[in-house]
Amino acid sequence: MLRRPSLALFAVLASTAALSACAYNAELGRDQFAVVDDAALARSGEQAWGQALRTGKISQDPRLNARVERVGQRVVTAAGLADRPWDYVVFDNPVPNAFVLPGGHVGVNSGLVQLVDNDDQLAAVLGHEAAHVVARHAAERYSQQMSTQLVLAIAQAAAGGGTSDGGKAVSALGGAGAQVGFLLPFSRKHELEADRLGVDFMQRAGYRPREAVALWRKMQAQGGSNRAEFTSTHPSDATRIQALETYIASRGW
Repeated sequence: MLRRPSLALFAVLASTAALSACAYNAELGRDQFAVVDDAALARSGEQAWGQALRTGKISQDPRLNARVERVGQRVVTAAGLADRPWDYVVFDNPVPNAFVLPGGHVGVNSGLVQLVDNDDQLAAVLGHEAAHVVARHAAERYSQQMSTQLVLAIAQAAAGGGTSDGGKAVSALGGAGAQVGFLLPFSRKHELEADRLGVDFMQRAGYRPREAVALWRKMQAQGGSNRAEFTSTHPSDATRIQALETYIASRGW
């Protein structure tokens, strides 16, 4: 009969991994927990980007694509990020949204490009997406999920394994608790960090930081944030607006 590893061993492994994976991120001004390297993330990003290009409808409007490329490159160049490749694609989708994948792949929906009033607001979007890459938020998010799974495995073992009533209860309650109490708040933290860092990037590029606030007021008027903040992976528009106004005022912009 195979013996289950001791809980003490699990605890030692978990604490050792956590200590070895902590590093200071100068852009964020805080320690960051990440157990996955940039090369592995970039490979995953390439795969996801390829799927997005295959399944999404790419805009054939040369003006939209050229505008996003021009503003995006200006932002990353001014931020000192031009030493890595950046790929910008506009998708023909009316929903005002944008996303970034590890490796510098940025997708912007046509609905968002058409929503913004000026290039400054577009720079706020693209600065935000670039900030996620520089801040290594994808690596941190993935690492948080891995560590949560390890803690749940330890708790499940202590409760008698996954087949016992105790183990099943820990698995179910632990998963829900981790999502609401740990993973989602960190996701909101990442979004607010990307807002602040993105404003820094757009300001360095010569764009007006206060237009980031104007953009989120437009998004708020569009009703783009109608879920309760507690159960959302993104901060409410009101929270983002207040945080941006406070930060921009503190920088004298």
